[in-house]
Amino acid sequence: MTYTENVRLALQSIQSNRLRTMLTALIIAIGLSALVGILTTLDAVKKSMTEAFSSMGANAFTIRNRGTGIRVGGPGQRPKAFKSIRFEDAIAFKERLQTPATVSISIRASGGSTVKYGGEKTNPNIAIQGVDEYGLNAQGLDLSEGRNFSATEAQLGADVCIVGSEIIKTLFKKETPIDKIINVGNNRLRIVGILASKGSSIGFSGDRAVYVPLLKAKLINSFADPSYTITVMVPGNEMMDNVIGEATSEFRNIRKLKVGQTNNFEITKSDAIAQTLFENLKYIAIGGIAIGVITLIGASIGLMNIMLVSVTERTREIGVRKAIGANPSVIRKQFLIEAVVICLMGGALGILLGILLGNSISLMMHGAFIIPWDFILGGFALCVIVGILSGYYPAKKASKLDPVEALRYE
Repeated sequence: MTYTENVRLALQSIQSNRLRTMLTALIIAIGLSALVGILTTLDAVKKSMTEAFSSMGANAFTIRNRGTGIRVGGPGQRPKAFKSIRFEDAIAFKERLQTPATVSISIRASGGSTVKYGGEKTNPNIAIQGVDEYGLNAQGLDLSEGRNFSATEAQLGADVCIVGSEIIKTLFKKETPIDKIINVGNNRLRIVGILASKGSSIGFSGDRAVYVPLLKAKLINSFADPSYTITVMVPGNEMMDNVIGEATSEFRNIRKLKVGQTNNFEITKSDAIAQTLFENLKYIAIGGIAIGVITLIGASIGLMNIMLVSVTERTREIGVRKAIGANPSVIRKQFLIEAVVICLMGGALGILLGILLGNSISLMMHGAFIIPWDFILGGFALCVIVGILSGYYPAKKASKLDPVEALRYE
């Protein structure tokens, strides 16, 4: 008997037991959708983070008073916090670093401000960021309208600002925002630029932020002991190590560290942050795989039980087929194919749900929509394996039935 005939018989059997088949396929679908959904989400997050860090430029590093502290699961210690990087230290470093690199200084001045214009106002969740004339470039931000801060505005702390797109949508329904005066907390600032929409990145959204000149941020800072972040953008990756060496030496002098004393600041490459995140995401991937595998094991047990019941219910049919010439191999193939078809039906539904679930989460996080072909092919291969493992024992039992006894059944 051909495989086509066996598939036809399997589909007939499935159609005659629709409810039981649907429930089994649904269990398989849930297990596979959990697995594919989590892995699709992780792939989308990785792609989004890669784009975010590449937009900032791979040839860059930051100087902070503490490490990134990024970790998801696993053992570890909190990053040690050193004394804050003062405004004067950051400015001195920018003036004294004698390399082809570009130095940018930034500071988070507030995390919960309200922005008002006329009768409209935002929620009190607007971040105020202080940057110099290179700050937007260092953070990978683009302008959709207006202009960047000039060096003079950054140094003198002019009452100007660059505003995120989400704030503009909230405050300005019909008017042109450029050159309008808005109230940011207790400060009146003139809009000179509007940022292109970019979404969230590692918990921070530039669309809900107001950027002000660096000195202005120093004056309005709401934190007791603010620490400035220094970003150094290097022209080429081949110069990275040399510039890091020069920057380390210069900043040690500014911090008045003696020979033998360890650095009281952290230098982190921009791509190192991404690599740390990717490393830590493996814990989530392991958890997702474990959930999917456990559910699939449960589904395979359920499928095996259903196939055993099917063998018992169809004992007389098996006896008839053996009596008219079907050998044990044909019977075994029929039940194996039936188990695999049920798995593939559940697998197709599970993969579809998993892709939709993963991409829905990705889009909510402002990530990209992806089609994980590797997971799709792997999911179908897994379904075939589960079908064979679950259907082998029932198929073997059916193939060994004595035809005379089977015909006398019932």
